Amino acid sequence: MDSRYNPAAIEEKWQKTWLELGLDKTPSASNKPKFYALSMFPYPSGSLHMGHVRNYTITDVIARLKRMQGYRVIHPMGWDAFGLPAENAAIDRGVPPAKWTYQNIAQMRQQLQRLGLSIDWECELATCSPDYYKWTQWIFLQFLQAGLAYQKEAAVNWDPIDQTVLANEQVDNEGRSWRSGAIVERKLLRQWFFKITDYAEELLNDLDKLTGWSERVKLMQANWIGKSTGAYLEFPIVGIDEKIAVYTTRPDTVYGVSYLVLAPEHPLTKSVTTKEQQAAVEVFIKEVSNQSELERTSEDKPKRGIPTGGVAINPFTGEEVPIWIADYVLYEYGTGAVMGVPAHDVRDFKFAKNYDLPINFVIASPDDVADFELTPTSEIDGVTQLVEVDYKQAYTEPGILINSGAFTGISSIDAKQAIIEYAEKQGFGKVRVQYRLRDWLISRQRYWGAPIPVIHCPNCGIVPVPDKDLPVQLPEEVEFTGRGGSPLTQLESWVNVTCPTCGTPAKRETDTMDTFIDSSWYFLRFPDAKNEQQVFDSSKVNDWMPVNQYVGGIEHAILHLLYSRFFTKVLRDRGLLNFDEPFQRLLTQGMVQGLTYLNPNKGGKDKWIPSNLVNSADPRDPQTGEPLQRLYATMSKSKGNGVAPEDVISKYGIDTARMFILFKAPPEKDLEWDEADVEGQFRFLNRVWRLVTDYITAGVSRKQAQCDLTKAEKELRRTIHTAIQAVTEDVEDEYQFNTAISELMKLSNALSDADKNSPIYAEGIRTLVMLLAPFAPHIADELWHLLGESDSIHTQIWPSFDPVALVADEITLVIQVMGKTRGAIQVPAQADKAALEKYARESEIAQRYIEGKEIKKVIVVPGKLVNFVVS
Repeated sequence: MDSRYNPAAIEEKWQKTWLELGLDKTPSASNKPKFYALSMFPYPSGSLHMGHVRNYTITDVIARLKRMQGYRVIHPMGWDAFGLPAENAAIDRGVPPAKWTYQNIAQMRQQLQRLGLSIDWECELATCSPDYYKWTQWIFLQFLQAGLAYQKEAAVNWDPIDQTVLANEQVDNEGRSWRSGAIVERKLLRQWFFKITDYAEELLNDLDKLTGWSERVKLMQANWIGKSTGAYLEFPIVGIDEKIAVYTTRPDTVYGVSYLVLAPEHPLTKSVTTKEQQAAVEVFIKEVSNQSELERTSEDKPKRGIPTGGVAINPFTGEEVPIWIADYVLYEYGTGAVMGVPAHDVRDFKFAKNYDLPINFVIASPDDVADFELTPTSEIDGVTQLVEVDYKQAYTEPGILINSGAFTGISSIDAKQAIIEYAEKQGFGKVRVQYRLRDWLISRQRYWGAPIPVIHCPNCGIVPVPDKDLPVQLPEEVEFTGRGGSPLTQLESWVNVTCPTCGTPAKRETDTMDTFIDSSWYFLRFPDAKNEQQVFDSSKVNDWMPVNQYVGGIEHAILHLLYSRFFTKVLRDRGLLNFDEPFQRLLTQGMVQGLTYLNPNKGGKDKWIPSNLVNSADPRDPQTGEPLQRLYATMSKSKGNGVAPEDVISKYGIDTARMFILFKAPPEKDLEWDEADVEGQFRFLNRVWRLVTDYITAGVSRKQAQCDLTKAEKELRRTIHTAIQAVTEDVEDEYQFNTAISELMKLSNALSDADKNSPIYAEGIRTLVMLLAPFAPHIADELWHLLGESDSIHTQIWPSFDPVALVADEITLVIQVMGKTRGAIQVPAQADKAALEKYARESEIAQRYIEGKEIKKVIVVPGKLVNFVVS
């Protein structure tokens, strides 16, 4: 038996043993309760970082605890393997995307296995495998059959050099493509969509069911769905038989409309533009098409517009209002048109000031109209009482309607409903519930994704690929140039097919699916990952789902989680699932940050100076000598502050890395990497090692505990069972791993000072090792073996605490005089307030400070202190 803790000698040994024993395999059938532990699966970039280690260690602790508590556990792993990086690698390195991706998967799988995570690798899946995306395509066809997948023209971010659609995240703040550097254009393309808006109300309402989610994440989703109730109003256009429809949550301001604004892409733009304005409008539209959506909607950029020359009628006043187009109105939002009310909207106020448009105040503060007798006119089109208000900015608070026809004098809150009811009676408006959420654009003009399984036939239109022909497999012999869009469009032998319905020559869809599609259902495949006949066996999935604990980054709080919820509800409605929500509890872990230095006088990557190049005592730029700012930032190559997991493991071992990750900060908070703290955890594991090996070496007899324990033994047993209770609750209920490890340290300290010959000491040693098992699994199994056990510690039953042991015979009673602590005494735990005061008065401590003084008052806090207030 080695007297020193040597992680390298035991970690590989125990990982091999666990594999041979099949400890991590998912039980096929059992009458035990189930537990599904899942971390968000990674993109196979080629190497793990400490953020990965944190994420998967958290889930691993939970999975190990649940197994020891008697649950049957599924703890799988997969790869979110489609996406742009692989295709860009093909362009840059001349390596096929599949080869590059599978090489990275192999490397990262090896790294994950090195961490000793209790993952069932027999469940492994990769979204780029035809065995997986066959079923992604099958699910797409389910959406198509349900009327939830469709094509339409949509404005997209278009890279004119790479010839592809870009997501908003792929466009920088200057409106340039992150890859080619080209100015991104707005372009109308025919795109595929999923009708997520059909589920907007249910997605919003069911947030109340997610009691295991943080309020922060639920609020983010609610805001993204963005439900609002307002008015749908129609403004007739002068000279043509068309109307401009707007949606507004402020119908109470409709009498203040001084202009209408169309999105440049709006179909009515051409119709309302006069000949005199046509040339200027076309130039403006061209300029706006070169702006990204991010630029157009950014709050810190001025809003630009141009009059079309067209005029509409405000149906409430009968007055003409000019029609403009502006960059800040997007056709995809709402109706693609807005009513301009500059007096009561901050953005409209700035726009009106910039272009010298009228500002008509129709709501005033109650204080500002208190002296007016506001009487509504008898006729809605009658003369409106004019009330002048001298506001220097938009008035956006509730108030009293002024200059608003028959609605003058009523509160703006009451006016909303009254004005909608009037519009409905007159036939130019109605109440409408609107969502900020838009249908999900899933088309990508890229190669490395799941092909959309439809065929375009000149006779039959859109024809689904028959199930028997799935998967529509990605051809391997393709040329990647980085130009001209997806290489799939160039492969005539792949594109040209026969229509499966009528036999006419037809063409395949060349767009591939957004990679969010792949990750929106992967958790449903894990329980039946090798099924070649079905997307999954519903009975198996219904048995294991929902996921009991999901762990991942806060950056996925909206899109991935929302899309996963959407998929679950659609597949439920298709009869495949019997549950409403995929994730019961959600833990969004913080980032891992490393020490770096910042030179504020530099820009780009040059501003970050790695800490190993800096003298921490006098941090200066090694090139310029300028003072540097010391800070922690999310680990990245550009900042030079990354820490490779293998470097930590080779020096300290896997268990130390796990203990540091878990102890340094609560899981939802950012974690600052500090090697001194890593060494602290290494010392703690060494201390545990010595405690156990010294106990074994001493050869103490394992006699049974007697009924009559000494005071010290009772206190030690109370410490042992307090640790069991605290660790269990910290991990099971709150996932506060840092405080759980603190309890292990307290127990370790108590054992260091205890009598090794006591049978309670033996209980404490075994309990410490068992409580350590989920956190530091390798050292725990080795120590368990050294204690004479033949089975793995991870097959043992998690200890339960004895409530009787938690009750102390004595407590420490603090004695204060005038609020100042003077000492403490031991008293019976069950003493009442009167007895506590008596013990305190009679103590030598109290006598020393209150003798000869008049006691004005005695304050007793049961179980804690007695405070004497003296003259």
